[in-house]
Amino acid sequence: MNKQTGGRIIFHVDMNSFYASVEVAHNPELRGKPLAIAGNVEERKGIVVTSSYEARKMGVKTTMPLWEARKHCPGLLVMPPNFPLYRRTSLQIFELLESYTPLVQPVSIDEGYLDVTDDCRGKNPVAIAEEIQKRIFKEIGIPCSIGIAPNKFLAKMASDMKKPLGITILRKRQLAELLWPLDVGEMHGVGKKTKEKLNELKIKTIGDLAEANPVQLELKLGINGKRLHARANGIDDRPVDPDAIDDFKSVGNSSTFPEDLVDRQRVYTALTNLSDSVAKRMEQKGVLSFNVQLTIRYSDRTTITRSRKLENPISKSADILEAAKYLFSKNWTGQPIRLLGITGQQLVDRDEATVQLDLFSFEKDSKRADLYDTIGSIRKKFGESSLLKGNQLNKDGSHKLRDEKRRGTSLDRDFLWNYKNKK
Repeated sequence: MNKQTGGRIIFHVDMNSFYASVEVAHNPELRGKPLAIAGNVEERKGIVVTSSYEARKMGVKTTMPLWEARKHCPGLLVMPPNFPLYRRTSLQIFELLESYTPLVQPVSIDEGYLDVTDDCRGKNPVAIAEEIQKRIFKEIGIPCSIGIAPNKFLAKMASDMKKPLGITILRKRQLAELLWPLDVGEMHGVGKKTKEKLNELKIKTIGDLAEANPVQLELKLGINGKRLHARANGIDDRPVDPDAIDDFKSVGNSSTFPEDLVDRQRVYTALTNLSDSVAKRMEQKGVLSFNVQLTIRYSDRTTITRSRKLENPISKSADILEAAKYLFSKNWTGQPIRLLGITGQQLVDRDEATVQLDLFSFEKDSKRADLYDTIGSIRKKFGESSLLKGNQLNKDGSHKLRDEKRRGTSLDRDFLWNYKNKK
C-alpha cells in the first residue's frame, strides 16, 4: 500500500521521439540528422509515423504525408519501422524502471507511470528522476522527459511541458500559473472533437474548464465531462497499477438465438450486431481493448471460449468484428450454434492508450476513423437500424436487434468465472 500521509509522488516517464531515437541509438551516424520513420518509404502516399527533433524543427510532423515532409525538409532521411527492435528496447527501459519501484504501469511502448512514494529511499524525487533519465540515456541510448506530480494526470501534463530531456514538477498549487493558461486542446484526454464541444460552451483554456459547471459538462460530454472537470482542477485518484492491462475488467454481450444457427452468413450477421454493441458500450465507458474473446455455445450446451490478443488497443466495431470473425473461422466445428458472445478484455482508459502506429494500421485507421464517426452520428440521430451492413438485412428479420439499448446480455461474470477456472 502507498503511504498517503505526505501525498503521492508519481512520475510519468515519456521517451522522446521514441522510434527515431531507437534508430539513432543503434546507428550513431544518424545522430543530429533530420530523420523520419514512415510506412511506404518509396511511395508518395507514405505517412510519417514519427520524426527526430531535427526534422520537427524543419516542419515535419507525425501523420504528414512523405511528399509534404520532404518539401519542408529536402534533406530528410526516411527509414521504415523496425517494430521488433522497438519492442526489445521498450522492455529494456521498463526493466530499468522496475529497479526503482515495483509500481510501474506501462501505458504504451514508450511511456509509463511510476509511483515512487514508498521508494525514495531518503532521496529527493528530483534526484531520482535525474538518475533515471541519465541511466536510460547512457545505458540504452534513449532520451526521455519526466513529469513529477501528486497524481497521474498532472504527471502526464508535466512530462509534456519540456522536451526533449526535460524534468518538470507540477504541484496543485501551480495549476493557475502553469496549467490553466494552456489551450484546452493541450490537455491530456481532450481530442479534436472534445475540444470542439468545449469551445461550443465558450471553454477555450484549461482554466475555463476548471471553472465550468460540471453538470453542464456532463450533459455535453457524458461522464467524460465530469472527469475532465476534475482533472482540470488537479483531481485524479487513479492508482499506478502494474496489472492494469491484465485485470479482469471486460465489456461483453451475447445473443441466444430462437433457433440454432448453421448458416455462416447469419452467424456473421449476429457477430456484426454484437460487435456494434460492444463498441457502443466501450465508447460509453471510455475504454479500449487489448484482447477480444469469442464465446460459442452449441445446441448440445457445449461451450468454448477463444481469445485473440491484439498488438494495438481497439474500440471500433469493425475492428472487433474482424477479430471475432477470425476466431470464429478458426474454431467453429460446423455444429448448430445456440449462443454467440463477444467480449472486449484487458481494458485501458482511452486517454491512456496510445495506438502504436505501424505502416499498416495507422494509414488504415486514419482513413476509417471519420467514416466510423459519421456512421455513429447517423445511427444516433435516425436510430440503430440506420446504415446496417448488407449481411444484416435479411428477409427473416434477423437483422433487427432484440434490445436496442443493451443488444444482449453482459458476459462480464461468465468470462470472469471462465478465466479463473481455466487457470
